Amino acid sequence: MSFKKLLIANRGEIAIRIARAAADSGLATVAIYPADDAASLHVRSADEAREIPGRGARAYLDIEAVIAAAKAAGCDALHPGYGFLSENTQLARRCAEEKITFVGPSPEALDLFGDKAKAKELGKTCGVPIIAGTSG
Repeated sequence: MSFKKLLIANRGEIAIRIARAAADSGLATVAIYPADDAASLHVRSADEAREIPGRGARAYLDIEAVIAAAKAAGCDALHPGYGFLSENTQLARRCAEEKITFVGPSPEALDLFGDKAKAKELGKTCGVPIIAGTSG
């Protein structure tokens, strides 16, 4: 599947790296930022930028604001970067509901691997060597 426009739901160095990789692939990018990050390099590294409500790092955790920015910008894909919402099942599910491709694991995979006991059991059933440790 090819995408036309990617929302980068992160800031800083990782957002800049995602924007560069997308540009190398001919993919348009959208940065998000709260007002206090307006002058940040990641904002200038994207093709366009959308302000989101809030301040500082907390603003990037507002799933509905992130989804609203993606929809307003006409994005068909969303890259969460690292940290922030990258392992958030709710964001992955909201993307699916809005027909925006989440660039990352499926919500089901996020649920499974967020539970170490379940992930360990799956690994065992797949024949993956498992390090001894506690169960449960």
